[in-house]
Amino acid sequence: MSLLLNHIANYISLTEKEQKLLLSKTETVEYKAKTILLNAGEICKYSYFVNSGLLRSFNINDNIVEHVLHFACEGWWIGDMYSLLSQKPGNLFIEVLEDSEVVLLSKENQELLYHEIPKLERFFRILTENSLVAHQERLMDNLSLSAEERFEKFCKRYPTLIQRVPQKQIASYIGVTPEFFSKMKSKLLRK
Repeated sequence: MSLLLNHIANYISLTEKEQKLLLSKTETVEYKAKTILLNAGEICKYSYFVNSGLLRSFNINDNIVEHVLHFACEGWWIGDMYSLLSQKPGNLFIEVLEDSEVVLLSKENQELLYHEIPKLERFFRILTENSLVAHQERLMDNLSLSAEERFEKFCKRYPTLIQRVPQKQIASYIGVTPEFFSKMKSKLLRK
């Protein structure tokens, strides 16, 4: 059974016929590291499910500073939700960090699947709710925790990413400069 089907089975049960229909509406693509799947200003046409590899979403502010919003490794979804849902140009880039195999689900096919397999709406509602909770928690962490505490929480929550993600991108994710991150990490290692 594919990783996508195993992932979905954690939330809902699909018949074999429903599984086949779902897979027929997706496309699996291999990408090389450093491939940009989505540029800011484009309309996001897909939700991306990572079978293998690592992706990130980020934006670039007016001072040409990158702000990492998400990482997605095996078994995770990523996309520009604002753009995907509104079908308006978004402000996120999605980049492949490691050679990856990704399942693409277009907005059109997702809508079609909602009609053909109504319980998929429940699945995506649960994902959306979990994402909303994670975003709220991250926002509260950014407002109330120190950089050291945010880094420690990142390490506990995503231990597999520490070795896979460049330090400057972890720094961006927790909201500090690479220089501050390097000093902070050295200080934490000395403790």
